[in-house]
Amino acid sequence: MSHTPILTLDLTAPTLSENNRLSLFSGSANIPLAQEVACYLGMNIGPMIRKKFADGELYVQIQESIRGCDVYLIQPCSHPVNDHFMELLIMIDACRRASARQITAVIPYYAYGRADRKTAGRESITAKLVANLFTEAGAQRVLAMDLHSAQIQGYFDIPFDHVYGSPVIVNYLASKQLSDLVVVSPDVGGVARARAFAKKLHGAPLAIIDKRRQAHNVAEVLNLIGDVKGKTAVLVDDMIDTAGTILEGARLLRKEGARQVYACATHAVLSEPAISRLSSGMLEEVIVTNTISIPKEHRFQQLTVLSVANLIGEAIWRIHEDTSVSSMFR
Repeated sequence: MSHTPILTLDLTAPTLSENNRLSLFSGSANIPLAQEVACYLGMNIGPMIRKKFADGELYVQIQESIRGCDVYLIQPCSHPVNDHFMELLIMIDACRRASARQITAVIPYYAYGRADRKTAGRESITAKLVANLFTEAGAQRVLAMDLHSAQIQGYFDIPFDHVYGSPVIVNYLASKQLSDLVVVSPDVGGVARARAFAKKLHGAPLAIIDKRRQAHNVAEVLNLIGDVKGKTAVLVDDMIDTAGTILEGARLLRKEGARQVYACATHAVLSEPAISRLSSGMLEEVIVTNTISIPKEHRFQQLTVLSVANLIGEAIWRIHEDTSVSSMFR
């Protein structure tokens, strides 16, 4: 098995053209990521006042002129989801009223993406509701990473660029020179994601865990499709929330004879009791990215956090320069 790097993107710092002014602002959800993106682009994050009134209302004021600028607002809608989501809407509205030429919402983690269709009567399709709110607030373009469901792009009537964190994770796995890899989808719905991941790992074989979810955040593992005996199993998902799916999947893979089990996900939501589950010794390593800021108290020995700042920065530069974003992942 070859262990050469899978993706050879040229992510050297770009040179921005002088045709249009580019302004970069960050919400409060993940300032370190925004700072890394700004560093890649060779610029600074724009000054902005953010504060909360005594009753919980949010206030935002842009502290520099952005008239005629292309503005990029970086804000993952992570915990506390509603505060960060509302803050992004207010930032968009503030930029619209300040006469920005174009406003792009850069959303490394898109909240409410799990409710993308009706599965029972009298449910809300909140992924569509959120899309409507972004558009109504004044966003003219959206850049998001690893949506829970790719169909969410269709909920927007404005340009939507969907980028992936998998190249960063794939290159990291390749650097570890693991042998006898098998990529495992933790459910049937993630097969397309796992298949694409396996293809990047030189066509590694694929296995699928068949499960039935009895309630939200509760998963029951039923069966394994594929062979993992004596192999290094890599569980691939878009997010890890309470880690119930990952833990039950790891247990099944161990039972079926997997030699080692790794878990990979772009978004580390890590709601309780995820930390205790992931650090229980069932997994060799948990590999995630920094789309969501992970506080020190949520870090544990098996956790590896990779940066996607260069990928996001490259996507922003390509959008600003009107060049292809999709060619980054070919």
